[in-house]
Amino acid sequence: MDLTTSLRDLLSTALRAAMKARDKEAVSALRSALARIANAEAVPIDTMPAAGAIGEGPVGHGSADAPRRELDESEIRALVEAEVTEHEQAADLLAASGQVAVAEGLRAQAAVLRAHLG
Repeated sequence: MDLTTSLRDLLSTALRAAMKARDKEAVSALRSALARIANAEAVPIDTMPAAGAIGEGPVGHGSADAPRRELDESEIRALVEAEVTEHEQAADLLAASGQVAVAEGLRAQAAVLRAHLG
């Protein structure tokens, strides 16, 4: 990864390529990781300003939206690493319970994400 390309950008680009290639495991893994990143950027509801009367609030599309958190590269990397770990742990549990095919799919998804971590 060069200095101008973020991990999120790499994942987004890889998702588009996986969709074109119809690679179900890669699409699932990449969507899951990108969703995890997006969820981490959400502002907790308890930090939002209290809503008052309708007439007191801001007007217009998006005027009441809260700015999202901005994650740095290390935070994004940690989220993707956690996603890999969860996939691997779930695969181990599924394999132990005899669901080998599902476990192999999760391991393939973990490998897709690990490849982007470098």
